[in-house]
Order: sequence, then C-alpha cells, then structure tokens
Amino acid sequence: MHVKRKIKRIYESVQDDDGLRVLIDRLWPRGVSKAKAQLDEWMKNVAPSPELRTQFNHKPERFAAFAQAYRRELSEDAEKQQAVRQLLDWNRTQNVTLLYAAKDPNCNHARVLLHYLDEKEAPEQS
Repeated sequence: MHVKRKIKRIYESVQDDDGLRVLIDRLWPRGVSKAKAQLDEWMKNVAPSPELRTQFNHKPERFAAFAQAYRRELSEDAEKQQAVRQLLDWNRTQNVTLLYAAKDPNCNHARVLLHYLDEKEAPEQS
C-alpha cells in the first residue's frame, strides 16, 4: 500500500484520498464549522509559536527567516517533536492531509512542516 502526505487549505473540499485530516493551526480557522472541517485531529502543538507567527505575519519577504525559525522549533521543542513522531506514525499506514487556513499556498507553515516531515522520513526509507 502506497501512502502519501499532502497539505491543503481547510476551506477546500474534502477528497476521498485525504485520509486522516489533521488541522495544524494553533487557532481555529474563521468561518469553518467543526462539521464542515471533517477533522480527525487538531494538532495545535505542532503549529509555530505565537511569537513566531506574529513575527512572520504572512509576509512573503519574511518567509525564509520564518521557515528557518519554525524548523528550529520543530527540532528543539519536545511537544512539537512528539507531534512530528505522531504524524509520521500515522502516515506509515494511511494518507495524511495537513490542513491550514493561510491564504498563501506557498508561504505558510504547512509547507515548511511538510518538507520537514519528508526529511525526517527519508532516512527510514533507505
């Protein structure tokens, strides 16, 4: 069985291949009911710290510095490390979709987390 991991905005429609749907934002997205979200998990603890989110403020020119700082948080924060391990464990047996609310599909924490998970998983595949 080939499983995959992807990211998408929580405002997009649910797809059959989403698998486990995990919201990775610290704050609940505006205008989305819990029923419409169709979440399996909400992992607030894997989201960037409030300080980091505020510094970034979704400004593309700050994305590189934000991504570096967020990767550092993912590597050094015990709660975030536990969440990363859980996401990798789930993804061994099923598709996992990381859901986020940010408007920019390229400059957001979900993309950083997706790449981070890919890198963490890479040594296990060899």
